[in-house]
Amino acid sequence: MRPHGRNAAGASHLSTIRMWALCLVLLSAIAISPTAARAQPTAPAAATTHVYLLRGVLNIFSLGLDTIGSRLQAQGIPVTVANFVSWSSLADEAATAYKAGRLKTIVLVGHSSGATALPDMIAKLNHLGVPVKLAIGLDSVFKTKLSTGAERYINIYIGDGPGEPVKAADGFRGKLDNVDVRSTGAGHVTIDKNEVIQRRVIAEIDAVVLRSRAPAAPADPNAPKPARSAAATAAPAR
Repeated sequence: MRPHGRNAAGASHLSTIRMWALCLVLLSAIAISPTAARAQPTAPAAATTHVYLLRGVLNIFSLGLDTIGSRLQAQGIPVTVANFVSWSSLADEAATAYKAGRLKTIVLVGHSSGATALPDMIAKLNHLGVPVKLAIGLDSVFKTKLSTGAERYINIYIGDGPGEPVKAADGFRGKLDNVDVRSTGAGHVTIDKNEVIQRRVIAEIDAVVLRSRAPAAPADPNAPKPARSAAATAAPAR
């Protein structure tokens, strides 16, 4: 027996309502799902890294550092953006956190006068017994010389502009790279805002975080033991 036409239409209408209701439930579930926000978990290595970004003179010519800082924070990397005149107090702050075990990896980035202040901040941190894993200077406006160093120092400058290569003083330890970026078309006041250079800075910082996250290689039990020195093997004096 076939259903009456009116009943069939009512059943069809009810099915349509149920289908839309199910769709709304599914859409609501997606909207409140934690994965919908695409949140990035903070890795331990990122959480124990801190990036200090030093602006140049005034606070209106180095706003590209704010963009870099925001991108790093989105990856779970803590940052501090400040004017270069704060470099000494920031060094004290970083040293306190490092000695308390809250920080393991310190990275410095500076633009213009902020880049010029980096060697002084590195020297103070070294004096306080705190290592600097990476420092990146963007077009330092004065001649800059490294007397003490970060594990790696990258000086990104515009060869035909006010910036100059950084020189290493006698006794300098670490790796120094001078990178001339005149071919990018960036100027002194735009170098920190240049997308290519921002990506380079962030990639260098990410590489440091990844290296600090990697576990140490297990010792090879079959590896030959290093020979003891003659002083170590000599008979004790009587």
